[in-house]
Amino acid sequence: MWTPVFSTLVRICCRHAKSVVVASLIAAGAAVLYVPQHFEMDSNAENLISENLPWRRNQAEFDKAFPQRNNLTLVVIDGVTPERAQEAATALRGAVAARKDLFPVVRDIQGDPFFARNGLLFLPIDEVRDMTQHIIMAQPFLGPLAADPSVRGIMDGLSTALLGVENSAANLEDLERPLSALSDTLDKTTSGHPAFLSWQALITGAAPTTRETRRLIEAQAALDYGRLAPGSVASEAVRRMATDLKLTPEQGVSVRLTGPVPLADEEFATLLDRVELLIALMMLAILLMLWLAVRSPKIIAAILLTLFAGLAITTAFGLLAIGRFNVLSVAFIPLFVGIGVDFGIQYCVRYRAERHAHKELDAALLGAGVSMGPPLTLAAAATAACFFSLTPTDYAGLAQLGVIAGSGMIVAFLLSGTMLPALLKLLQPKGEQAEIGFARLACVDRFLSRRRREILVGSALLAAIGLALLPFLSFNADPLDLRSQQTESVATLLDLMKDPDTSPNTIDVLLPSVASAEEISARVSKLPEVDRALTLQSFIPDAQPEKLALISDAAMLLDTTLNPFDVKPPPTAAETKASIMAAKDALRRVARNVQTTAAQAARNLADRLEKLESADEMGFSLTNNALVPGLNTVLAQLRTALAPQPVTADILPAELRREWLAPDGQARVQVFMKGDANDDAAVKKFADAIRAVAANATGAPISTEESGRTVVSAFVRAGMLSLLAMTLLLVISLRKSLDVILTLIPLFMIGIMTFATCVVLGLDLNFANIIVLPLLFGIGVAFNIYFIMSWRAGGRDFLQSSLTRAVVFSAATTASGFGMLWLSSHPGTASMGELLSISLLWTLVTTLFFLPPLLESVSREART
Repeated sequence: MWTPVFSTLVRICCRHAKSVVVASLIAAGAAVLYVPQHFEMDSNAENLISENLPWRRNQAEFDKAFPQRNNLTLVVIDGVTPERAQEAATALRGAVAARKDLFPVVRDIQGDPFFARNGLLFLPIDEVRDMTQHIIMAQPFLGPLAADPSVRGIMDGLSTALLGVENSAANLEDLERPLSALSDTLDKTTSGHPAFLSWQALITGAAPTTRETRRLIEAQAALDYGRLAPGSVASEAVRRMATDLKLTPEQGVSVRLTGPVPLADEEFATLLDRVELLIALMMLAILLMLWLAVRSPKIIAAILLTLFAGLAITTAFGLLAIGRFNVLSVAFIPLFVGIGVDFGIQYCVRYRAERHAHKELDAALLGAGVSMGPPLTLAAAATAACFFSLTPTDYAGLAQLGVIAGSGMIVAFLLSGTMLPALLKLLQPKGEQAEIGFARLACVDRFLSRRRREILVGSALLAAIGLALLPFLSFNADPLDLRSQQTESVATLLDLMKDPDTSPNTIDVLLPSVASAEEISARVSKLPEVDRALTLQSFIPDAQPEKLALISDAAMLLDTTLNPFDVKPPPTAAETKASIMAAKDALRRVARNVQTTAAQAARNLADRLEKLESADEMGFSLTNNALVPGLNTVLAQLRTALAPQPVTADILPAELRREWLAPDGQARVQVFMKGDANDDAAVKKFADAIRAVAANATGAPISTEESGRTVVSAFVRAGMLSLLAMTLLLVISLRKSLDVILTLIPLFMIGIMTFATCVVLGLDLNFANIIVLPLLFGIGVAFNIYFIMSWRAGGRDFLQSSLTRAVVFSAATTASGFGMLWLSSHPGTASMGELLSISLLWTLVTTLFFLPPLLESVSREART
């Protein structure tokens, strides 16, 4: 059926070889010129899935109501002390907010004046009572410091406290903790190292937790989706600002970026990591396999020129048809190369066999066209049908991939019958002196023939075991597992997930009013999977009269302490040294002849002060930076925190209200999960519980679950359509149901054994490696068709034939080239290489050692 068409095409192209090659190169050249001028990349991962799905519509409605929640970069600031964290956050927020071109919206909720003034009201009443008592107890220490916030004031305050010890008005043990803290700090600064003292810890008597030493700034970044890393400009700007402000670990601060924008950007950076090395290794591997397959530089050049021309033309067509590539549709490149190389190798290996038989170049080219016309045409049609079957799915990225890859198969097939033979005609490679097949495998052919029944029974048992393992195959829908945990954004996100307050696994619900938001909040708060639910009303503290009374009492007692009438002017160097000497002497007096841990702490601090007396200017500067800025910060915090006002809905900041209430009156409920946010089962249970109450809920737990379901269902549907389309094509072409079944059985065997091996090796399917399946499906179909068509034409002893040489080196070329992806530092890409290698191995094993015995058994049954 196909032979006259293909062989006629080859004959015409060989007769007009120069014209065909020139026309092909002109078309490829035009494509090469077109692509750079029109190439666009949409790196927004959200656009990979149809926006018409219910959960995507819910997400879109929420994003429309609260657009400031989109495209967020989360700046995570960790300070060695709470004071250092606040200082860094205040400085960096100001710098980021000044760049309106890069950051239209910047939020620092913890640093908002409203929370600075009213923060104590949001604590449980017992914590408010404890906090105010600690502040009152620190009054004797705070007074001198507020009146003289300098190293001199600190030393004078210490001397005053020690005088109380000398007069038996105080116990040295009560000063052990501040003495040790000061001693540790001065030990670093007098050694030339930056250090920072936590005054909050000294006042409260408790070591600061991560919640106190960490500050989060949300910045909505302006993105350029034409870049592979759309937020890279904004992210680099934040990092530069942090460096310019000296917010570095050496200065007691670390600044890290995470959130949707940095996560996506750094994922692409990981994809490009070592890309030059990987490409070089892939090209070397492909060239080596091509050399082993065809043993001729001229034939290799013809294959590669044809391949690159087809790739350029397909790329240009993709831009014309789709408009812009996305992170999934660009995967047509390995699909095209993998199957395009196969077409080229199949034709050229057959050409070599014909050249050995006929000697003449034209006869060999035409003979290869006659022989390979039916299988190549059918293989191209089948693989194109497989890819086009990907288009009617809700996975938009996959649908676009199907259009481009399916069209690419047609391009690859046409060039294999036009440009490739024309190039061979012009290049005139040398004739073949020996048989092209694997003559040494004759013994294996005989073994497969003699032991065909045992091989088929063993294969059936192996397939049964594989089928039993398939229920254990899992799809990992967690996008974090596809990203390198070595990147800053992922490592930071995993760190945040340890704290329920900062975990991204929260769910948002959009309600038509504040009242309905309160109703849903009350309902979901009762669920066992829920830790708490926040609404706008959550920012009106409870028990305010009692808390305000406690704070008011503390403020009255501490008013003149924190707000002295006279504040000393900055000290001179001589005054500072004098105060240091006085404190040193006082420490040694109270510790003399006393053998307690507190006395030892006093002696240690006296030694540090003695060292500080003789320190150079840098030592004094480091000491001042370690003690004074933090002191001023905590004094300012205390003054503000002790002057709250009753909180009502009317005084809530506009920025805070906008976070929970949309301009049209719609209200937001944010729900936090109870349990381990890293436990996929717990997250899924949490998401299902919320959706049972609020069907329009949205957020990371829901989008992760639904994305996985969409991708899996898309591939299941595409697989069914592919199988149906390919079966119809085989029925029309082969016209015998037995031949169709013989073509499909090995394909099922390949699929079963590939997935069973994944189970054994613990390799999950994921958003990345699942893309490999269309390539494997296409190659498996093509290989089976080659053997079936050869068998129908009377071929036997397959392993020693030129067909096996073509199949082996075609698979080896694809495996050695794209199997190099296994070396990628990007976990998702590495899993693609791993799955590709596994499946190609089973494709070869099944095609070479299962299909021939199957065909031999059918032949013998037919003869009997």
